[in-house]
Amino acid sequence: MKEEDKNLCPWYDRTSAIKKAYDQGQIDKKWVENYCWKGGKGCVRKKRFEEEGYVSPDYVMPDGSVNKKLRR
Repeated sequence: MKEEDKNLCPWYDRTSAIKKAYDQGQIDKKWVENYCWKGGKGCVRKKRFEEEGYVSPDYVMPDGSVNKKLRR
């Protein structure tokens, strides 16, 4: 995906657990491409935070699944 094609989620910043995990090579690029770089569309983490104020644990992926490697 080209830089100009990205529509970054407003929560994809230095405090983002998903950004940190991606930058550290702990998760595949597909996670940020399919959620964070598409404005957060379909992201369970974003939805819960914006609607409920709930901050998902760092090991919860954008689709709501649990990444056991990040859970340590």
